[in-house]
Amino acid sequence: MTRVCCRSQRNRCPPVSTSVNKVTPGGKSSGAQPRNPQAVDAHEIENLKARLGELRLEHRDLDTVIAKVLESAPFDMIQMQRLKKRKLALKDQITRLENRLIPDIIA
Repeated sequence: MTRVCCRSQRNRCPPVSTSVNKVTPGGKSSGAQPRNPQAVDAHEIENLKARLGELRLEHRDLDTVIAKVLESAPFDMIQMQRLKKRKLALKDQITRLENRLIPDIIA
């Protein structure tokens, strides 16, 4: 498998497969259809939804903690930056999970 990319390093294109199914001496094809890594089954969907709920709850809790820290007059800026950074990381994880749950529909 080779990677061909026309964009910057950050926005990579998906890998392009250049492999060809090989035929064995018996005449049978040795290449099976690759499984779509984005495809999810019902059990995995339930796990993703549960994880998504946990992340949303933690994101809300961080909102509350940040508000309480801001209420106290002298607060630690480093602690505030860490809390906000953690909140942003949670938001990114939530977005990734939501994107996995929404099926790709080619219009």
